[in-house]
Amino acid sequence: MNLRDLFRRRSPSGKDIAKQRLLLVLAHDRANISPGMLEILKDEIIAVISKHLEIEPDKVEVNFTEDQRETRLVADIPLRTGGARRRTD
Repeated sequence: MNLRDLFRRRSPSGKDIAKQRLLLVLAHDRANISPGMLEILKDEIIAVISKHLEIEPDKVEVNFTEDQRETRLVADIPLRTGGARRRTD
């Protein structure tokens, strides 16, 4: 094993993908939020953040994560180079 092997990402197996999907479905169910509502939330988050930052809207991901104590709504919002928008007011 060389140093590059330590940092190489392996592609997820079918089992890993199925597990992630199941966890997402369970989190949706426990949070009582439909996939349609998640899309509405995503669109609104994009609209608000876009007012202040230059983002990559087609790469935004909004998901639920869950541990034993809580469910979280997590947004991964890639910024464009330059990031902040200039205020015009």
